[in-house]
Amino acid sequence: MLSQSMEDYLKAIYQLRRDDQRVSTNAIAESLSVSPASVTSMLKQLASMELIIHTPYQGAELTDLGTRVALEVIRHHRLIELYLTEFLGYRWDQVHDEAERLEHVISEEMEDRMDRALGRPTADPHGDPIPNSDLVLPVSDAIMLSELEPGQDATIQRVSDRDSELLRYVERLGLVPSAEVSLLEKSPFNGPLLLQVGDHQHSIGLELASNIFVSNIRDPRPAADGGTTSRAD
Repeated sequence: MLSQSMEDYLKAIYQLRRDDQRVSTNAIAESLSVSPASVTSMLKQLASMELIIHTPYQGAELTDLGTRVALEVIRHHRLIELYLTEFLGYRWDQVHDEAERLEHVISEEMEDRMDRALGRPTADPHGDPIPNSDLVLPVSDAIMLSELEPGQDATIQRVSDRDSELLRYVERLGLVPSAEVSLLEKSPFNGPLLLQVGDHQHSIGLELASNIFVSNIRDPRPAADGGTTSRAD
């Protein structure tokens, strides 16, 4: 039986890893708001249990077993978030902290019952993919909204759920999963982005745009007069 803290570490390593699969001690410490010394001590424990491979001064990477544990916790978290919004009336900006507390304690039976009640969902309220019962997480081709080029259209796939105030703000702007968005202008020198969302235009900063992820990106199509149009007829 793993402790809640151990599961938190494994989930953090999974979410922080990049192409090299290795996560630094400092990155883990910042993510979990603990000291680097505490991280080093925990990494040694997890390595002794064959959940990670820990290389001093170089960081940690998950083993196959550690990856499965991390994905199980993530599956619990995202199913709980969706259950809270669909059945208990929570708003999408209220569910992250609740799920953080509950993800470690629900049984596999409860997980399966929630999954069936929700119709075997594939995404949580923020658009994050839910690992299936085999702990397979769909590969996403989403990019940050800030990476779009002027004239491109896209569909919002997910929004970072770490900041409840941010979630409330983007909801007021209509920047929610499945919404269609067009980038009209991108100011130079890290300036704001001008977006078309439905019938409204909004100007948002790069920091906010880096917390919104889009997919189904469409380039502007040449118009009949040789110009371009950002949407199909």
